[in-house]
Amino acid sequence: MFPETSKGYTYEDCKATADWLMAQTNIRPTVGIVCGSGLGGLADILKDQVAFNYKDIPNFPQSTVHGHAGRLVFGTLKGRPCVCMQGRFHLYEGYSIQKITLPMRIFKLLGVETVMLTNAAGGLNQDFKVGDIMIIKDHLNMPGFAGNNPLAGPNDERFGVRFPCMSDAYDRELQQLAMDVGQELGYGDFLREGVYCVLGGPSFETVAECRMLHRLGADAVGMSTVYEVIVARHCGMRVFALSLITNQAVMDYDSEEKANHEEVLETGKQREQQVERLVSTMVTRIEHNNYA
Repeated sequence: MFPETSKGYTYEDCKATADWLMAQTNIRPTVGIVCGSGLGGLADILKDQVAFNYKDIPNFPQSTVHGHAGRLVFGTLKGRPCVCMQGRFHLYEGYSIQKITLPMRIFKLLGVETVMLTNAAGGLNQDFKVGDIMIIKDHLNMPGFAGNNPLAGPNDERFGVRFPCMSDAYDRELQQLAMDVGQELGYGDFLREGVYCVLGGPSFETVAECRMLHRLGADAVGMSTVYEVIVARHCGMRVFALSLITNQAVMDYDSEEKANHEEVLETGKQREQQVERLVSTMVTRIEHNNYA
């Protein structure tokens, strides 16, 4: 029913990949960052970079989406050791859900304590505008309702418990930190918070689907992030996530608007520097407040 559903990754597989990476670089990251569509520039601001193409990393999937560079970059951000994924993996690329989330397990074994995820999303909340940054406070996992969950299959206690809690999936202290930093940077006019809904993709949503999701309480909709959050929390890492609202979901049958990937990348370009400043400033504050 799902691609390669039975193909999980053992603790040993993940450890072999983490060990291989640690043998190639002296950087021991405590923060892991995942860059969404059009937001790969976050990795470029890291100092003392050591970068790996996904295709060269043992067991690692490869990014096939335009706007995703497909590199794992180690470096420091204002002195704090980080690892950054330039491009992520999605169900619609044909990968198993276990393979999509494999990098989170590797982050854990590298010593990462806090994961910061970014994505591009369609706005369902009518108060949101294109270019808004939405701090994610909760999610709706639609594929999970159908049993497609990254934790399905045998559980390895070395990673986490069989039935992890998700009511605190998104760290509230980090949400507040993002709001505080955003206000300081003058982003108050376009900083929001809300609920992110994940769908499988790659087709954009129908008008009826958008209306339904909005009624269910979703403020934005996309095709990523949630699976990574579930695995990161299962591993005991703290999670912060944000969506860049790159298009307004079409909720009206009379609308001439059509969602498209070019629009997503274009909005990413326009807001990229602000997202970079928000995330990089947060990274330094996590350190100062001993949040991680």
